[in-house]
Amino acid sequence: MMKFRHMVFAALLALPSLSATAQSSRSDIEINYASPQKYIVGGIGVEGNDYFQASQIVNLSGLQKGMEITVPSDEMSGIIDRIWAQRYFEDVALVVDSLSVAQDTCWLKIIIKEYPRVSKWTYSGIKNSDKKELQERLNLRPGRSFNEYVKMTSVDIIKRYYKEKGFLQCNVDVQTERDSVIRKAIRVNFAIDKGPKIKIRDINFIGNDDVSDFKLARSMKKTKSNKFYNFFSSKKFNEKEYVNDKKSALEKFNEAGYRDARLVRDSVYYVEDNRLAIDLEFDEGKKYYFRNITWTGNSVYTSEALNQILQIKKGDVYDVVTMNKRLYGGGKQGDWDISKLYRDNGYLFFSVTPVEINIQNDSVDVEMRISEGKSATLNNIIINGNDLTSEKVVRRQVFTRPGYLFSQTDFERSIREIASLGQFDPEAITDASTGYSILPNQLNNTVDIVYNVTEKPSSQLELSGGWGGNTFVATAGVSFNNFSTARIRDKSAWRPVPLGDAQNLAFRFQTNGKYYTAISASFVEPWLFGKRPTSLSLSGYYTRMTDSNLTIGILSTDKMYEVYGFNAGIGKRLKWPDNYFVLYNSLSWQTYRLTNWMSGYFMFNDGLSNNFSYQVSLSRNSSDQQIYPRSGSDFSLSLQLTPPYSLFRKHSYDASGNKIAVDNWKDIKYDNWTSQQRYKWIEYHKWKFSGAVYTKLFDNLDFVLMTRAQFGYLGYYNRNWGYSPFEGFLVGGDGMTGYNTYGSDIISLRGYTNYSLTPQELTPYSSNGYSYAGNVYDKFTVELRYPVILQPQSTIFVLGFLEGGNCWSDIRNFNPLQIKRSAGVGVRVFLPMIGLLGVDWGYGFDDSTYGGSQFHFLIGQQF
Repeated sequence: MMKFRHMVFAALLALPSLSATAQSSRSDIEINYASPQKYIVGGIGVEGNDYFQASQIVNLSGLQKGMEITVPSDEMSGIIDRIWAQRYFEDVALVVDSLSVAQDTCWLKIIIKEYPRVSKWTYSGIKNSDKKELQERLNLRPGRSFNEYVKMTSVDIIKRYYKEKGFLQCNVDVQTERDSVIRKAIRVNFAIDKGPKIKIRDINFIGNDDVSDFKLARSMKKTKSNKFYNFFSSKKFNEKEYVNDKKSALEKFNEAGYRDARLVRDSVYYVEDNRLAIDLEFDEGKKYYFRNITWTGNSVYTSEALNQILQIKKGDVYDVVTMNKRLYGGGKQGDWDISKLYRDNGYLFFSVTPVEINIQNDSVDVEMRISEGKSATLNNIIINGNDLTSEKVVRRQVFTRPGYLFSQTDFERSIREIASLGQFDPEAITDASTGYSILPNQLNNTVDIVYNVTEKPSSQLELSGGWGGNTFVATAGVSFNNFSTARIRDKSAWRPVPLGDAQNLAFRFQTNGKYYTAISASFVEPWLFGKRPTSLSLSGYYTRMTDSNLTIGILSTDKMYEVYGFNAGIGKRLKWPDNYFVLYNSLSWQTYRLTNWMSGYFMFNDGLSNNFSYQVSLSRNSSDQQIYPRSGSDFSLSLQLTPPYSLFRKHSYDASGNKIAVDNWKDIKYDNWTSQQRYKWIEYHKWKFSGAVYTKLFDNLDFVLMTRAQFGYLGYYNRNWGYSPFEGFLVGGDGMTGYNTYGSDIISLRGYTNYSLTPQELTPYSSNGYSYAGNVYDKFTVELRYPVILQPQSTIFVLGFLEGGNCWSDIRNFNPLQIKRSAGVGVRVFLPMIGLLGVDWGYGFDDSTYGGSQFHFLIGQQF
């Protein structure tokens, strides 16, 4: 130790002088230390080293053979300090081991005592997850030396770790024992007693006459009392966050005009063994108001234009916090501020400084001093981390292009587009510390932007079994969400398929043998020809269902329902009203073939129907990401229609089935028509609307409120012909059948059994005498979401919901207030290889037969 090494050196100073006639050993040496003498170093020896080589210790000392050294001197003390500073040695001494005959050369020896090495570090008294976290923080490895410094810093890190978790009374006992196997090694165990978790019970605010306790309490983001409105917040005490929260509380006084407010006293004390109370005493001071606001240095925008954004008038409360938000940003999303106004026009080097130039009584004059600088041009746009996805996929999503003026809005939009792409971790790209960098160069008025993306698995493999139609259904499917047709000829790209261009290629097959078989394939190119934001989608499918019932051993193909079809569509991003809008156009063809199909789903049992339709939809999606959006909205309005075949007819049928001519389509009576004659070519116009808004409720918590409204209407051209037997709505339940089918839109409404809210109407063509007739529906949902895990490997969030909706057979009966209500809770799990999974419990309030307590399961869909 330090005391020991100076004692050894002092002993050397006390030796009497002696003349040596030959090279003397250490025991024979006498040096006159009252008169320091210079020597040539003849050699350096090392004693006491077990782990370090002698050459390593000599190198640490800085001594070299042949160098000149004065004995005694500060130089020798410095050598000892240099070796000691490495913290590898318990004791260090430097002695003169021998002298030459002429006494002009000395041989030195460094005597050390090494700290013991640790063969194993262990932890006791804590759970395994904490052990792993502490191992990463302490970074203690076997073979490391153990000393008082390592002991003290390790204990401090452990205590700080548990203080962050609210265990303020944590004790750590460092236990050492000799290793019985490894020589001169020890085992070290940290015996940890976390103690009780200390929580805050009360926070008492004193001296706040004009600012309420509630406002002050809400301003403290991480320091929360045990009040009812803090139910979802942690009550643990964190010293670091407490310092920040005291500043936040003072800002509330500044918002109320108390610019001189100060914290007079704060006290943290125990009121119970594991409960704290905090007293915060404030001096509000005088309340101030804005008087005159002037601008200097502004040449790009007039003072009037800047005042319109600042929105502060003479006589307003002197709210410095709000003023700074309107100057520099940090307010609600979408709010304009002065900095963003300039930065959107390239003035990246802009700065504004508010200066109080006059304070008279309770009034303050403020001068806004602006330095506009020159506009900045985008130079390099750098993409990092795209190990699989082609760089062009990322570059076509961003709105920041080399040569353009810098725009804050374009930059933020680029982050949103990358997060919504689906190939990268949305949480990583939106992280300001690691997701991106803005690198300005004021010398040449340019700026580089770096986007650091993190690849995540996006392709999905589905191998599952489910229960549907009272039987077991096997499913096999694969969806390559980052497919690349451009790399098909590249043999090295087949791992297992060529990827990288964000195209989607999917195949799916479902069957349970004789009863049900479905095959589908689809392809989506998000950027047609790779040059424009125009998407191309192609899909084909075939489904067959029979009357076989495997549960009772019936295999039959006498009754059958088949549908096959093809769809092709093109979507284009618009520039007006803004570039969030997408216009989608598609053509589809479907053929329905029913053979003695008595299910009650459709209006007839036998026949063939063709459905040739055109669909146009206008959508606007500004949500910040796909899986767990926190802000933005998603709206869509679509119209699907067929040719009005019945309006061109000039014939009808009599009671004997003979074809007869008519003068006008209005004269046609369809009572004598067979189902095949009436529905060979179906006709309809179908309107659908869906709108969802996502709102983050708290700045410091990821609670998200999702509100959604939906509406659908299946109309007809000719009342005599009536509603289409296909393309209606089946409302109620989980929105799943256990198998894929076509012919109806399945609309979930939790808390009720499947399709139970869909009306049924009489039909002359069905042997059952009735069929589903859901031609109009509405649905309203309010959902509160909270994330449990937001990682590339998995996303898990819980939710609570209120839901209401209904379904009608005719638009004339539609009443948007006549809804069936429900409420419940649920959980969602997104796994990249599988997709979205979830389970909900809902309670339907308005139908005693089909409502009540219901569990719902979902795969790959959102309610």
